[in-house]
Amino acid sequence: MTVQAQATTPEVQGGGFRWLQLVMGLVCMAMIANLQYGWTLFVDPIDAKFHWGRAAIQLAFTLFVLTETWLVPVEAWFVDKYGPRIVVMFGAVMITIAWVLNSYADSLPMLYLGAICGGLGAGSVYGTCVGNALKWFPDHRGLAAGATAAGFGAGAALTVVPIAKMIAASGYQTAFFTFGIGQGIIVFIVGFFLRRPERAVPVARKKLNLPQTRHDFTPPQVLRTPIFWVLYLVFVMVAAGGLMAAAQIGPIAHDYKIANEPVSLFGFQMAALTFAISLDRIFDGFGRPFFGFVSDNIGREPTMFIAFGTAAVMLLTLSAYGHNPIVFVLATAVYFGVFGEIYSLFPATSGDTFGAKFATTNNGMLYTAKGTASLLVPLASIVASHYGWQAVFVIAVALNAMAALMALFVIRPMRRSFILGSETLAADVTSGAVAAGVRQSGPG
Repeated sequence: MTVQAQATTPEVQGGGFRWLQLVMGLVCMAMIANLQYGWTLFVDPIDAKFHWGRAAIQLAFTLFVLTETWLVPVEAWFVDKYGPRIVVMFGAVMITIAWVLNSYADSLPMLYLGAICGGLGAGSVYGTCVGNALKWFPDHRGLAAGATAAGFGAGAALTVVPIAKMIAASGYQTAFFTFGIGQGIIVFIVGFFLRRPERAVPVARKKLNLPQTRHDFTPPQVLRTPIFWVLYLVFVMVAAGGLMAAAQIGPIAHDYKIANEPVSLFGFQMAALTFAISLDRIFDGFGRPFFGFVSDNIGREPTMFIAFGTAAVMLLTLSAYGHNPIVFVLATAVYFGVFGEIYSLFPATSGDTFGAKFATTNNGMLYTAKGTASLLVPLASIVASHYGWQAVFVIAVALNAMAALMALFVIRPMRRSFILGSETLAADVTSGAVAAGVRQSGPG
C-alpha cells in the first residue's frame, strides 16, 4: 500500500471562524432531520388514506436512506473539488422538491420518487457538513462530528410537536408541503456561507488511547484495508436497530396500544408516542457531542463498548416491558441517546485512522453502512407480523451486544496495528526517498 506522507504540525486554522462554520453546519443538519426522524409520524396517516400497507410505505424510508448514504462518496467528491457551498445549496433544492412531491403523492411510485429526492438532498447536506467539521477540527474530531451530527439527531425535536399538530389539524399533505418549503429555504441560505479550510492539517497524536495517523490515505487505499471493512460491519450491525426503531416507533406504539396514552414526566404531559419521539430527539442530539467528547478523552473503542452495551440493555427492556407507557418513553429516550453516537464516533474514528486530507470522501464511504443497514427496516415489519415486535428487539439486542464486544476485542487492536504499520511503512518510504536524493546529489 502506498501512503501519502505529509509533514504534520498541531496547527489549527480558523480561530473563531471555524466555530461559526460548525454552527452553520449544525443548523443545516437540523433542517434535514425531519426527513428521517419525522417520517414515522406520516406512516400511519398515509396508510389510513391509501391502504398501501406499512411494509410498502416503509420501502420509501429504505429508498431515502439508501440514496442518502450510498451517494455520499460521490457528493463528497464534489465537495473536495468545488467546496461545501454548492453541494449544500443543491441539497436544499432537493429536500424541498422531496417533501412537496410527498404532499401530492397519490401512488407508491410518486412516494418513492420523493424519498429518492429527499435522500439525495439529505446526503448532500449531511456528508458535506460532517466532512467539513472533521477538516476544521482535527484537534477535536469526536466533539466536532458529534456536535454537527447532533443537529440531525435533535433537529427533529424542535418540530415533532408542530408537525404532529399540523397532521392532526390539516392533514399530513399540508405538513409535508409547509415544512418542506420552510426547511429548504433555510438550508439554501445558510449553505451559501459555508467554506472549507484552506488546507487540512492533522494534529500530532496526543494520547496513547487516542491513536491518530500522521498520514493521509486516498479512498482507493482505504477500500483495500481490512480495518475499514470491520468498521463498516460494526456500523451496519448497530445502525440496523436504530433505523428500525426510528422508522417503526410509531407502528410499535400503536401495536402496543400505548400511542395515545397520557404520560407525565419532568413536569410535562403528552401522549406517549409524541412524548417518546420528542424525548428521543433530545437525547439523541445530546448524546452525539457528549459521546464524541468522551471518545476524545478515553478513546473511540471504549466509548463504543459503553454505548453499544447500553443500547442492548435498553432494547431488551423495551422487549420485556415496552407495553408500559412510561417505560416505553424512557427506554427509547436512553436508547437513542446512546445510538446516535455512531454518527460522531465512526466519522472521528475514520479521520483518526485514515487522515484528514480525504476525510470527507473516506467518511462518506463508511457512512454508506447506514444505507446497507436500512435494507433491514422493511424486514422488521415482516418479522413483526409473523413473530411480534419482541423477535425484532431480540435480534437488535444480539447485534448491539456483539458490536460492543467487537469494538474492544477486534477494532481496537486492528486499528492500532494499522496505524503503527502505516507509520513504519511511510517512514521507510521517506527514508528511501531521502537516500535516493543523497545519491543523486553526490559526486558523479
